[in-house]
Amino acid sequence: MSGTEEVETRRRQLELGRDEADAVIERHLRDHLSRGVVAVRDAGDRAGHALRFREERLQAPGIPLLVRVSGPAWHAPDRYGRLIGRPPGRGTLAEAVERSDPAIDHVKVVNSGLNSLLRFGKATPPQFGREELADAVLAAEARGLPVMVHANGESPVRDAVDAGCDSIEHGFFMGRENRFRMARRGTVWVPTACTMSAYARTLPPGSREAHGARRNLEHQVGQLREAVREKVRVVLGTDAGSPGVHHGKAVSEEIGLLMRAGMTAAEAVRSASWYGAALLGLEDRLGRLTPGMPATFLVVRGGPDRLPDSLQRPLSVHVEGVRRFPG
Repeated sequence: MSGTEEVETRRRQLELGRDEADAVIERHLRDHLSRGVVAVRDAGDRAGHALRFREERLQAPGIPLLVRVSGPAWHAPDRYGRLIGRPPGRGTLAEAVERSDPAIDHVKVVNSGLNSLLRFGKATPPQFGREELADAVLAAEARGLPVMVHANGESPVRDAVDAGCDSIEHGFFMGRENRFRMARRGTVWVPTACTMSAYARTLPPGSREAHGARRNLEHQVGQLREAVREKVRVVLGTDAGSPGVHHGKAVSEEIGLLMRAGMTAAEAVRSASWYGAALLGLEDRLGRLTPGMPATFLVVRGGPDRLPDSLQRPLSVHVEGVRRFPG
């Protein structure tokens, strides 16, 4: 999915055939590379295009991007998630995880609904029970796969964290106790605050929805501010493909929101680089500039005081010592 706000384009992208999907994915990956992103994590694709593309198109030597994919996500029957996945069908969630495609890099589970733009803080019940989630996490661990969970609200986040998931995606309105749980367990939080920033920017000015998006954004920034103090490990993610959230471009916006929440420029960059590489299992290849590590870095104009705006137009991007952008 692209970050376009055009409803017809978004509808059409959900039904893309193989060749059309490949062209869209390739364009989005180029968008990422041009902004200095050299590794991405896909979080759900109901048609399986991303996994197929990775297997068929990104195995050639010299391809500069690393792509980690989940394949279609798992959601409960008749609950939110059809956009990116499917329900387990016959059997349990754990059994569905066991029979997932052997080529996936992680498991994606949807455990709540979306955030409301009209009812501030509206909670949706968990999609899966805590024990069901815990069994699914064990099934994933048996395959050596981490588990990322879409969860908003106190109960959906609490159950996912207690079940042993590796990361919480979004985590809007999860509350103080859940942040403490995550800090104690080492659960990663990927807050994707820029999704609400995009809604606030693109929805009709003065509308109730735009006002709701701004309130959601301010609440998420407040949660982030507390999470920084509480030592929750925060990893940058954008939810690119949501309306107004563009591949590559949204990274600098999310870094700006992390800094607005109290992170220093160094801390925000670490969330996007070293911590991000660790979450993707790529810390031996990416995320740091240190002796013995591959020379993967980007060059921007100006010093740290120019961040995050300078990330919008990198002068060059180098992957393992080779300049890949421009190029």
